[in-house]
Amino acid sequence: MNKFLQKLKYIVWDLVAASFAWSLFFIYRKLLIEPNIFEHLNIVYEDVNFWVGLLIIPIFWNILYVSVGTYRKVYRKSRLKELSQTITISILGVAIIFFTLILDDQIVSYKNYYDLIFILFTTHFGITYAGRLLITSRTIKRIHKGKIGFNTLLVGSNGNAVKLYNDLINEEYSSGNFFIGFVNAKDYNKFKMSSILPHLGSVNDISQILTDYKVEEVIIAIERSESDNITSIITELEMHDVVIKIIPLFQDYIFGNVKTNGIFQTPLVEISPDVMPAWQSTLKRLFDIVASIIAMFILLPAYIFTALGVKMSSKGPIIYSQERVGRHGKKFMMHKFRSMYSDAEKIGTPQLSSKSDPRITPFGKFMRKVRLDEIPQFYSVVKGEMSIVGPRPERQYFIDKISERAPHYRLLHKIKPGITSWGQVKYGYAENVDEMIERLKYDILYLENMSLAMDMKILIWTVLIVVQGRGK
Repeated sequence: MNKFLQKLKYIVWDLVAASFAWSLFFIYRKLLIEPNIFEHLNIVYEDVNFWVGLLIIPIFWNILYVSVGTYRKVYRKSRLKELSQTITISILGVAIIFFTLILDDQIVSYKNYYDLIFILFTTHFGITYAGRLLITSRTIKRIHKGKIGFNTLLVGSNGNAVKLYNDLINEEYSSGNFFIGFVNAKDYNKFKMSSILPHLGSVNDISQILTDYKVEEVIIAIERSESDNITSIITELEMHDVVIKIIPLFQDYIFGNVKTNGIFQTPLVEISPDVMPAWQSTLKRLFDIVASIIAMFILLPAYIFTALGVKMSSKGPIIYSQERVGRHGKKFMMHKFRSMYSDAEKIGTPQLSSKSDPRITPFGKFMRKVRLDEIPQFYSVVKGEMSIVGPRPERQYFIDKISERAPHYRLLHKIKPGITSWGQVKYGYAENVDEMIERLKYDILYLENMSLAMDMKILIWTVLIVVQGRGK
């Protein structure tokens, strides 16, 4: 599958649809003023507003679509969901265009306003959805016929896995799963799936298998006797950008927890990897970029002051760079103003700092209280390696230590690490693994309740801590 080409189809059609809808709408606007407009179409073409709109309006619609995640998961679109989403965005976009471009139009009566809104909405929605419906329907048809699909890994090796596999391949309409093999959750003398699919290893090998085989979907079909592994399996999978599905237990049918997009497909519980709505994720990233650029400009005197303070306080580099683990386990270099003496970890074993840590310089203690050591990380935010708000990034050494006692720590790798976090507000710099685990519960709570409103609350508390010098 060519995701880029598929995405391009939607983008090109949306641009064409927006251009065509604007052209028809503009002619209608002129028609209200000049009834014989069709005899004098040069009136339209000679109007500079027509050409400006033809350039700007399609781009405006495209930005709006990107903001709500229209072009994400282009091979997993539902026609019904596409309909509701297109209606909603069309209403929002038309409202914005009306109040910015149409409200000052010359009109005979207010009825003309209603006519203008109705015409703009119906033309834009009708043309846009017609093309989208055609592209989506053709894609769904190809998936149902098994012509295109998703590399799928099956987690499970015995009865449930065999039954699920047979159900899926015998469906009247294909779900689009191209099985590349299976992994076992527990060791047995013999795996029933071995005669059906290649055995690629155990659940301990999942991360490498997902990378090697470019897996897009993982289906968990383990036995009840293996259910004690389910938490660790899902935790490991959620570090990766894959769709996770699991066979429903009997009680799931009773309580109505089974959610599926198709009528004919085998019912599976899908675990959504999205922690925020697409529009909020877009706004969060936009806020990160804008706020970081503004912060770097405003804090320029603080950068200079801190750099001089670090240079005068002790020998060594002004900036201290250290490898940290970010989203999806990807490593990056995090930069801070150096708050310790240059040979702080000369013994080789990573160590956490404490209040009375002799490795921290006198100026370093001041920096940590007001968080000045963290401000170089705005650069990492602009690069996309970090966010302003998110769990603090850790070194692999400490991640391994924490994961031994709290395997769910790896869930934090679903999102970008941040300059400040709920856990940072509560605990500041953790002094030992116990405090890191204690801080973890607040970061997990943040993960489960991520929103722009939550980010604002954490930022307000961070500013208060900095102003009051209560940083730890």
